[in-house]
Amino acid sequence: MREVPKSPRLGIIIPVYNEQEVLPALLERLNSLVLGLPLSILFVDDGSTDRTLAMLQEACKRDARLACLSFSRNFGQQAALVAGLRYVRGDVVAVLDADLQDPPELLNEFLAKWREGYDVVYGIRKNRKEHWALRAAYKSFYWLLSRVSSIHLPRDAGDFALIDRKVVDTLNTLSERNRFNRGLRGWVGFRQVGVPYDRPARQAGRTKYNLTRLCNVAIDGLLSFSAVPLRISGWLGAAAALLGFGFLVYILALFVLRQPLPDGWASTIVVILFLGGIQLIVLGIIGEYLGRISEEVKRRPHFVAQSRLGWLSESEDDA
Repeated sequence: MREVPKSPRLGIIIPVYNEQEVLPALLERLNSLVLGLPLSILFVDDGSTDRTLAMLQEACKRDARLACLSFSRNFGQQAALVAGLRYVRGDVVAVLDADLQDPPELLNEFLAKWREGYDVVYGIRKNRKEHWALRAAYKSFYWLLSRVSSIHLPRDAGDFALIDRKVVDTLNTLSERNRFNRGLRGWVGFRQVGVPYDRPARQAGRTKYNLTRLCNVAIDGLLSFSAVPLRISGWLGAAAALLGFGFLVYILALFVLRQPLPDGWASTIVVILFLGGIQLIVLGIIGEYLGRISEEVKRRPHFVAQSRLGWLSESEDDA
């Protein structure tokens, strides 16, 4: 059983990107939060182009518990989470979205589970308020990921979680560039438990996750924790070869039996298009893996910091 510190500090990581509409409500909810622990709240501004950074600057001046790390451009939410985990302070760390779809008040229940001995407590979304097409896409993605992943990844569990410091330190040792943080959270192990909750609609503003970004996150998740796409490539190649062999046997049988051979270009075009399509699919899958290998070899930083506000030390490395 893990020993809980006598006076633990809670760190909260909140990635933000163009959230000027919802930020006042978020700050108010955080200010009224009663958790019984000293707080350190770290906002990671992912290259916002609206007034988000200016509003956070004013908030950090008013509240000594707040800090903000600002990126030089938009690097994406996964990079923001990497930065948050690297710079956050606390014996236990919470991760939540800025749009208030992750209720901060639920952290009390998360902390109760942490005190029971769980190292990771994550939220499980019982329902969503998004468009039905997005809900269907999320459901399909989690179903597929649970089928092909090499590790156990709970369905409908996002980045909303409470993580013990030793797990945070372990996550910080992982250096891969293409991050799927909720997958890495499951990969490191430790004692984990889910807490179901009703996910409300976005408090204000517009979601920053369009279909393209969602697809990119899904692809990162699938390719980071499964080799099944590569195996599917092999299966497609084997199926195409088997089909070609069957067609060859059919032609030879017609020749031996002195039956008229099929003529015309239609069947030839169909076979060429079928085999060409399979080859392109296989090359595309291999290309996705090779692209990720290329990113790993380059060893570029996950992010570039532009400024630090509040309690965040100026002496830290940028990336």
